[in-house]
Amino acid sequence: MAEEWRGRIGGMSKERIDRFLATDMLCRLAVIKPDGSPYVIPVWYQWDGEALWFVGRERSEWCRFIKANPKVSVVVDAVGELVIDGEKFAIPKVFFEGEAEVVEEPNVGGRWVAVAEEMSIRYFGPNGPSYLDSTRNQPRWLIRMKPTRMRSWEGVGWSPKYWVEGTGGPSYEEVHGR
Repeated sequence: MAEEWRGRIGGMSKERIDRFLATDMLCRLAVIKPDGSPYVIPVWYQWDGEALWFVGRERSEWCRFIKANPKVSVVVDAVGELVIDGEKFAIPKVFFEGEAEVVEEPNVGGRWVAVAEEMSIRYFGPNGPSYLDSTRNQPRWLIRMKPTRMRSWEGVGWSPKYWVEGTGGPSYEEVHGR
């Protein structure tokens, strides 16, 4: 069997994914610039169980890039061990692919306010909405991304798809306890 320090190894259940995505991790959002090159930025997100929501400032380049080309990829991950409600998550990560939808272009007081308030509580605790008070009059975008592909992984171990048997080392089962 795999050593205890490895944690669970493999994809996460929907329940574990939802618990992990409810933490205060940042995501890294990858979008495509007009010249076709990638652009990656760490941003706050809100997961509703089906889609990721983003609130961007009016002058955020990544929002304009999404408007021009909605194809995006996202990763949310943690380095090392994360404990959620007393349960260990070892190097958890969730990957998303899909197209983002501009729900609101920059405006003041739109639907983005409620999403931003939820995010601020998640990232800053009960006083989080006070963070927004001084900037509520600044226009923001509201963007939704419902993934067409979603994968997850946790633990210190390789996925079997990467393991090349017969290379002179131990078998996958010997290393990972399966």
